[in-house]
Amino acid sequence: MPKGKLITLEGIDGTGKSSIAKMLKTRFTEAVFTREPTQSWIGRAVKKSIDADGDPLAELFLFVADHAEHIAKVILPALAEGKIVFSDRYSDSRYAYQGATLSDDFDDAVAWVQGIHRGWTVVPDMTILFTIDPAVAVSRCGVRGEKTKFEKLEFLKKVQDNFLRLAREEPRRFVIIDAGAELEKVGHEVEMRIKDFLKR
Repeated sequence: MPKGKLITLEGIDGTGKSSIAKMLKTRFTEAVFTREPTQSWIGRAVKKSIDADGDPLAELFLFVADHAEHIAKVILPALAEGKIVFSDRYSDSRYAYQGATLSDDFDDAVAWVQGIHRGWTVVPDMTILFTIDPAVAVSRCGVRGEKTKFEKLEFLKKVQDNFLRLAREEPRRFVIIDAGAELEKVGHEVEMRIKDFLKR
C-alpha cells in the first residue's frame, strides 16, 4: 500500500492554481510536484488535441491514457517512497471538464467519465478546489494571451458547477478556497490548510 500522500490542485482556468503550485514548491521542498497533462508524449498529444479542437470523446481518452501513464510512472513510485505528491490538475479535472464537453452526449457525463476511472485511478488524499467568479477567470485568461477553447465564460460556468458537485459528493477530501482574493493571501491559506492536513 502506498505510504505517501497525494494532494491535488483543481479549479477552472484563471484561478491562479498554477501560480499557487509554484509557491508551494518553495514551501514543501521535499515533495514531488507534477501536473496533468504531463510532459510525456501522451501529454503532448493531449495538448495538440486541445489546440486542434479535436473530437471530445477522442480527447477524453487521450487524457485518460496520459493519466494512466502519470500514475504508473510518477504517482505510484513517489507514494511508495512515502513522498508527498502535489499534482496541478488530476482526475477531477477530467470529470469536470470532459463532463462539460460531453454533456450533450450523455445523461450524466460526469458520472460516465468517473466510471471510466473507477478501480484503477489513485484517489487523492486531499484536493484543494480553487473557486472564482467565471467572468473574473475569463478576464484573467485574456491577460495571459490567446484563450484556449476551454476558457470561455459559459463553458467555465459548467465546469465550475461540475467541480462543486464533486466537492459535495466528497466533502472530506475537498477543501474549497476562494481564489478571488490576493494571490499571496490565497497561497498562505492553502499552505496552512495543507500543513493542518499533514499533521493529522
